[in-house]
This record gives sequence, C-alpha cells and structure tokens, in this order.
Amino acid sequence: MISWDDFQKIQMRVGTILEVNDFPGARKPAYQLSINFGELGIKRSSAQITSLYSKEELKGKQVIAVVNFPVKQIGNFFSECLVLGVYNEHNEVVLLQPTLKVKNGCRIG
Repeated sequence: MISWDDFQKIQMRVGTILEVNDFPGARKPAYQLSINFGELGIKRSSAQITSLYSKEELKGKQVIAVVNFPVKQIGNFFSECLVLGVYNEHNEVVLLQPTLKVKNGCRIG
C-alpha cells in the first residue's frame, strides 16, 4: 500500500499531442510524440500505441502522462514523460484521456 503523500508525488498531467513521428529504432513498434503540457512546456515521449492509433488521429488528441519521471533514453531518443494507457486483452495500449477538453497541464487527482 502507498500513502496519500506517495500518490501526491506523482505528477500526472493532461497534454495535447502536437507531433507524431515513426520510431524506426524502437525494439517494439512505437511513435515519438511531442506533447504540449501548457505551462510545463512541450515534452517528448515514446509510446507503443501503433496497433490502435494512426499518426493522423493522434495529432490534437489530449492524453494523460506522468511528467516527473527522470528522462529515459530509448535508443537515440530521450523520453521526458510517460503516456498512460490500459493494456487490453491483446496487450495493446488504449490511451487514457479526459472525456472533456481541459487546459493543457491540468493535474490528475
């Protein structure tokens, strides 16, 4: 079990995907995302979401991500946040997102 204080340390925020690129160097199929988190700025992430989402439909979509992990190097790419999703029965990632549009950078709680 974690405490409420532990949960408060996790900075989950809403951001809008600005740019989506293929990530040919990834071990598993993935995209490189640029996400606008409002006052927190633009952060990049690698996301293994190619089986359910096209690049075109991702652009402009709001997503939820953890923004206070240390930067993680994946090949020649530096991931600055972790986009959150649910693994379905086929082990594909279904993105978590708000049901209504909210301001980029809003905190999840």
